[in-house]
Amino acid sequence: MTDAPAMTVTRFAPSPSGELHLGNARTALFNYLLAKRSGGQFLLRIEDTDAERSKPEYTAQLKADLQWLGLPWDGEIVEQSRRGEVYAKAFAQLEQAGRVYPCYCTPLEIEISRKTQLASGKPPRYAGTCRHLDETQRTAKLAEGRKPTLRFKVPDSGRVEFIDLVHGEQRFECADIGDFIVQRADGSAAFFFSNIVDDALSGVTVVLRGEDHLSNTPRQLMIAEALGLPAPAYGHISLITSADGSPLSKRHGAKSLKRLKQEGYLPLALVNHLFRLGHSTELHGLQTLDELARGFDSTHLVRSPARFDPVQLEVWQRDAVHRLTLDEA
Repeated sequence: MTDAPAMTVTRFAPSPSGELHLGNARTALFNYLLAKRSGGQFLLRIEDTDAERSKPEYTAQLKADLQWLGLPWDGEIVEQSRRGEVYAKAFAQLEQAGRVYPCYCTPLEIEISRKTQLASGKPPRYAGTCRHLDETQRTAKLAEGRKPTLRFKVPDSGRVEFIDLVHGEQRFECADIGDFIVQRADGSAAFFFSNIVDDALSGVTVVLRGEDHLSNTPRQLMIAEALGLPAPAYGHISLITSADGSPLSKRHGAKSLKRLKQEGYLPLALVNHLFRLGHSTELHGLQTLDELARGFDSTHLVRSPARFDPVQLEVWQRDAVHRLTLDEA
């Protein structure tokens, strides 16, 4: 495994569907530190193509949270809801190349197919029902009032391979992936699509994100290849769990950044604690953000779960409080 390129451009791309929590805050922190370590850029993108779940008040809050943590972004914020024309051109390019097709299957039909596959011991994937429809059949589907999605044609054979900065060599068989949706029935771009298009057009070179996105990567690499776009290097970081290893939840002390700020926690305490969750380091004691940036190394990101310890956060909080000047106190 190798570290990030000498000149690094990273990004934080939250969906404004809720308040920023510790997992997202750590993702932002790691990307910020990786960029600043090389004198690179840390970009902010709001992934708000899902109109039903995205709320402007959450966008405003996450901006405030990043500023409070001391993680300023470079350049203008990209809002995906304003980039419909960009995605439309990319969809047209894929259609002209024959890499996508309209899918008229309803959510119920897809769910029945998924359950049937699981019952027969097969991995759930789209069965390709609409892949070979002719124009007459497509016209008939439209006459039924069905609104199509747009699916990407995954090759029937071959594999997608890449080097993950955390997990090393990765191989995904195309036959196990299945054709996936790149455009929703309402015409908006799906996550797989808008995410990789914007990374490429923004010049992002490295993406650090949660390991739950690892299986998304082969789909995004196929889209980039089909569009002739450069793809970033990916590193999928371990998820944060509670101290006993169970999923982090409110019951285990998980709180939004807004709530932690209201309770009096200092940003320096939080970034020092998050810095050590899933990232091994020889740094000891409370460090400034500049010091954390110099000490951050993507080759030190670990695969094992990162356990959040509220007791340890209290230790960092006491250290941060002791460092306050009279004017700051």
